[in-house]
Amino acid sequence: MGPGLNWFLRMVRWARNPPSADKVKLVFGIIAICLVVAGIEYFGFWPDWARTSGVFGPGAGSR
Repeated sequence: MGPGLNWFLRMVRWARNPPSADKVKLVFGIIAICLVVAGIEYFGFWPDWARTSGVFGPGAGSR
């Protein structure tokens, strides 16, 4: 069985037994939270204390 057939069988299984509405809401909620955090960081509103560039960035540990 090739990888395309595995995905097709998975789609058939999901079509016959779709996830519950609560699970779909949970997944969309997690995606929304991730997008909000990414947007906050992208537009520069993320606080400096929450950034890791000083800890794990280039030159970290070279004191």
